[in-house]
Amino acid sequence: MSAAQDDVKAPKVDAATSVIDIENLSLTFKTNDGPVHALSKIDLSVKAGEFVSLIGPSGCGKTTLLRVIADLEQPTSGDVTINDMSPHEARMQRGYGYVFQAAALYPWRTIARNIALPLEIMGLDKAEQDKRIAANIELVDLQGFENKYPWQLSGGMQQRASIARALAVEPDLLLMDEPFGALDEIVRDHLNEQLLRLWAKSGKTVVFVTHSIPEAVFLSTKIVVMSPRPGRIHDIIDSDLPKDRDLDIRDSKAFLDLTHRVRVGLRAGQER
Repeated sequence: MSAAQDDVKAPKVDAATSVIDIENLSLTFKTNDGPVHALSKIDLSVKAGEFVSLIGPSGCGKTTLLRVIADLEQPTSGDVTINDMSPHEARMQRGYGYVFQAAALYPWRTIARNIALPLEIMGLDKAEQDKRIAANIELVDLQGFENKYPWQLSGGMQQRASIARALAVEPDLLLMDEPFGALDEIVRDHLNEQLLRLWAKSGKTVVFVTHSIPEAVFLSTKIVVMSPRPGRIHDIIDSDLPKDRDLDIRDSKAFLDLTHRVRVGLRAGQER
């Protein structure tokens, strides 16, 4: 991000406002081999402006929980509200942006036209589309690549374009399903720093799925530790790290203490 971008002040958010409320949520998939209990009795509240990471072993239901929030899966029981709406209502009103594990960009569309896709679906006029495309290209630092095709960009740049596309609908809530999981560590670290700056500037509420303990601790204001299937919340850890931080904080005692607590929680969840 440029220095000029870093000077932009984030919009004020009411930290007391609840964006996501989940109560006693369970989900069981019916399969030919019998029921698969994916989630069990999940209770979780996400406040405005929080960066919440979901972490747990493979198959614990992290992505399934994110997909329930996004109205891509239907719970068997329990309640979910997003800004006092059902997930379906929130999806219809484009109340969130979703970033998948893969960038999922159309190879025949330029980066600008990929970002424009949801805006076209919304029926926005060309001037408003161009305005949002330019603003979000700048937000993710992809100026000069608007007319490139996805195959001409690195994996990290493609994911930044995917984030820009999610933000173009101007949601208050950003749902991210391991967006950097397939990238090498150097690129991943760089994008973690960029994502933190973007979050601080935009004031968005973020729910982020990851397998990486250092990534969860570095990014989050709150870390939700999940146990193996059926996925339950084993621990919720509030971070006291300063909001303005860079990768050097990973050498600090506070950071190491948090990673230790997450690791202990993951181990205890597996042993229950």
